[in-house]
Amino acid sequence: MFKDKTVHFIGIGGISMSGIAMIIHSLGGKVTGSDANLNDNVKMLKEKGISVTIGSDLELVKRADIIVYTAAISSEDPELKEAHHLHKEMYERGVFLGLLTKEYKNVICISGTHGKSTTTGMIATCFLQDDKNPTIQIGAILPLIKANYYVGGKDYFIMEACEYKDSFLSFNPTSEVILNIDDDHLDYFHNLDNIKSSFTKYTNLLPNNGYLVINKDDENTMSLNYPDHLNILTYAINKEADLKAENITFDDDGHPLFDVYYHQKLYLKIHLNVLGTHNIYNALATIAIGIFYNLSKEALTNGLNSYHGVGRRFELLGTYQDNILVYDDYAHHPTEILSTYKSSQNIKCHQNWAIFQSHTFSRTKEHLEEFAEVLKKFDNVIIAPIYPARETNIYNVSEDDLVKLIKKDNPNVIYLPSFSEIVSYLKEHLKPNDLVITIGAGPVNEVGLKLLEIEP
Repeated sequence: MFKDKTVHFIGIGGISMSGIAMIIHSLGGKVTGSDANLNDNVKMLKEKGISVTIGSDLELVKRADIIVYTAAISSEDPELKEAHHLHKEMYERGVFLGLLTKEYKNVICISGTHGKSTTTGMIATCFLQDDKNPTIQIGAILPLIKANYYVGGKDYFIMEACEYKDSFLSFNPTSEVILNIDDDHLDYFHNLDNIKSSFTKYTNLLPNNGYLVINKDDENTMSLNYPDHLNILTYAINKEADLKAENITFDDDGHPLFDVYYHQKLYLKIHLNVLGTHNIYNALATIAIGIFYNLSKEALTNGLNSYHGVGRRFELLGTYQDNILVYDDYAHHPTEILSTYKSSQNIKCHQNWAIFQSHTFSRTKEHLEEFAEVLKKFDNVIIAPIYPARETNIYNVSEDDLVKLIKKDNPNVIYLPSFSEIVSYLKEHLKPNDLVITIGAGPVNEVGLKLLEIEP
């Protein structure tokens, strides 16, 4: 479908766009792209021989057969306006990815408010362990493949399915995982009922006898009405389900060990190399998909036990002076930050430091009190400048609003207006055996990298 076509990506440096671009490149399409910034994804694309312009290049638009753009691109973007003027064949990222899914026999979509990238990584790892040679599209760097994509065969396409702006409604799934449903992206959905409605439409995309995996412990997920024609597997820790984790313990590094029961019979024993109870849930979802696709128990066990996470998901960046561990986590919703906090409690340390950068003004405003409620649990909190992403601050919210709320219960909180000031403050105040965690979906990980003197 895309062979010998020239596809131009506007905003090619995004974690999803860059992966899609590489898949098209590998399928024989000619790929060009543009982005506002030079980042690691752009560098990777250039190394693979793809032409990327920093800024705008209208000539690339003129030469392209197809234009793909992200939802974050402004309607006033020069390339987007030129594409409209020239009546080019144009697709928003999610719609284009949906077209791409038609090329594959089995399309396994991993969705949910939290944990998509991690679970996609787990499932992909297990399929690779079983020599299924899947094609993979993931919203993070998976160390096993050293990228956010992998071009395999046409039998399996394992992909992260994001609900933002109903993106996942453009896909053609044969299997779906719903990890959880929470009140996120309210700038688009406005309320939880609309989010649930979107997920209901998503499950209706599945064909007769399609596969659905759902978290029985998640109240919002279980409140949906699912089509009768689906094959459904449930998983849980607290409730009775098709798959259940029992006998849960944690090793000295905070990694979970547990038994998996399938229809009340012992099925697997798992020892994860990632932190947190939330990753037990992600592993159970992975095993459920593995059962549907007849992955061997050996592949599931080895895949999960060898999985060390994806980039920016409670990722250990390194050790600073005097055994100070420095982690980075992509958490940008209060529920995710709570999971990060709970995971940190399984790591022995003197004191912990949360460096938090809220992602978008709208999310900051909507969850201000919830952010404060979870962040106050950390021993020390540093608030970084809000990352605007696609927004301007029309919400009358500031970093000081968050600081004031946290300070009511935890005096050890401060706002610092730049990453360099945060690094300097940390160097002056860190003690031996402290734990530092940068938290947020923006570039706050640069704090940890600069502290460790690693080139961002």
